[in-house]
Amino acid sequence: MATSTFRNKNIVRPHKKSAAKRKRVRDQRKRLIGLGMPAEQVEKLCYREVRDLLKFPVKVQKAYQTAE
Repeated sequence: MATSTFRNKNIVRPHKKSAAKRKRVRDQRKRLIGLGMPAEQVEKLCYREVRDLLKFPVKVQKAYQTAE
């Protein structure tokens, strides 16, 4: 390995992949469904809204537990 790339970690660091992001978003949507949120409603959310809801899973669970 060349010395310049050895010293510059930013050039050789691994980058985030879009496939991994899709997997994370898919798993997070499954978590919301597991908390009791309807699947049709979860499908309409963008990924940012999904992440915001998962910050407080107890609130989500209580909100949809009383709705049933």
